[in-house]
Amino acid sequence: MAKLKKAFFCQNCGAQQAQWQGQCNSCKSWNSLVEEIIENDAATPKWSRMTNQSVQNPILINEVNTAKDPRIKTNDQELDRVLGGGIVPGAVILLGGEPGIGKSTLLLQLSLNLQIKVLYVSGEESHQQIKLRADRIGLNTDSCYLLSQTDTHKIFDQIPKINPQILIIDSIQTLNTPNVENGAGSVSQIKATAAELIKYAKTTNTPVLLVGHITKDGAIAGPKVLEHMVDTVLQFEGDRNHIYRILRARKNRFGATSEIGIYEMQAQGLRQVTNPSEVLITAKDEVLSGNAIAATIEGIRPMMIEVQALVSSAVYGTPQRSCTGFNAKRLNMLLAVLEKRGGFDLGSKDVFINITGGINIEDPALDLAVIAALLSSYHDMPISQNLCFASEIGLSGEIRPVAKIDLRVQEAEKLGFEKITISKFSKLGVSPKKIKLLSLTKVESLVDFLF
Repeated sequence: MAKLKKAFFCQNCGAQQAQWQGQCNSCKSWNSLVEEIIENDAATPKWSRMTNQSVQNPILINEVNTAKDPRIKTNDQELDRVLGGGIVPGAVILLGGEPGIGKSTLLLQLSLNLQIKVLYVSGEESHQQIKLRADRIGLNTDSCYLLSQTDTHKIFDQIPKINPQILIIDSIQTLNTPNVENGAGSVSQIKATAAELIKYAKTTNTPVLLVGHITKDGAIAGPKVLEHMVDTVLQFEGDRNHIYRILRARKNRFGATSEIGIYEMQAQGLRQVTNPSEVLITAKDEVLSGNAIAATIEGIRPMMIEVQALVSSAVYGTPQRSCTGFNAKRLNMLLAVLEKRGGFDLGSKDVFINITGGINIEDPALDLAVIAALLSSYHDMPISQNLCFASEIGLSGEIRPVAKIDLRVQEAEKLGFEKITISKFSKLGVSPKKIKLLSLTKVESLVDFLF
């Protein structure tokens, strides 16, 4: 038997220590070191037998040809957008999210929609369970192969029989390799199995998609080094009690990390939402106070988002400040600007802000819409449904221009808005034809304009 070596791993950050101690030297967390067994003289991994590994010589960067390996289109516009145009051959993608959010459903839909060979490896479900989900989704294909297995060496034994063009692992926390004696889900097992899969992906130029469980704090379970090892980290967000899901890229070596994809969870699976404004703006029979529409940007995608505000007298001694989908510190700043520059007494009022659709927005262009919604609720006077806002607010009460104003105006014009309020200093490339621009400079002028 190969020589075994014991080491101590931090369950929080994955750092390795030679001996046990109360505090981790890396992340400074207490009582997080656990003894695990490592096999130094491990057998040669199975994946190495499938490929002819040759010694590579240095090559000039200008001589590298990328034209022969185009991105793989997934037939999913939202996923392609988040990935930067499709799956790069040889890329390792890690998908994380809450239990029951739809990670397995998303990857199974991807497997059934692709017209290339896909090997779907599940360590959590049997073939019958996966087939039941596929029947519920209503998709069928002759190129998707299923394998219920957790031993990586047995998985690599089956791969040459199929030669898949995409490998999907559900999930990385359920895999184990005989080279490591610890149980599945331990730090050493996750690092070892991930390293084998990454080596396989880079050697054979086959994309590998991994599902990752998350902890109660929202971080992907296992060592933090796992996120550094992979090429792309996707986060599937949303509430299991709501139907909308947001797909974000937290890390992407082959594209931007500012793009998002929006899905709607239905009984037949996940439906792509190509026009986010249809779900982010509430349909109403009558115009209500406290609502304002903001023209925001996520990556290169313009979206119209409804901001809801409620201003009421404080019942208790200390006024409440509550935000859903908006930065609470930024709300406090906007309230201070309204009190100082607008003369409104909001110090004794409860203030609540909600971004509809269950998403979080960090775009500073939301400021003007938030203030408009606050003033509308404060005066209990509705704002016209044909008016939207796109500007940032400064501490002096000035209305500042925002980036990509042309895309915001075009989206508002396309959706039928008649007016958009922007900063007077915004620079438009092309003047719109069907929408009227309202240029303002200070918060005081907004109050005069609305009421």
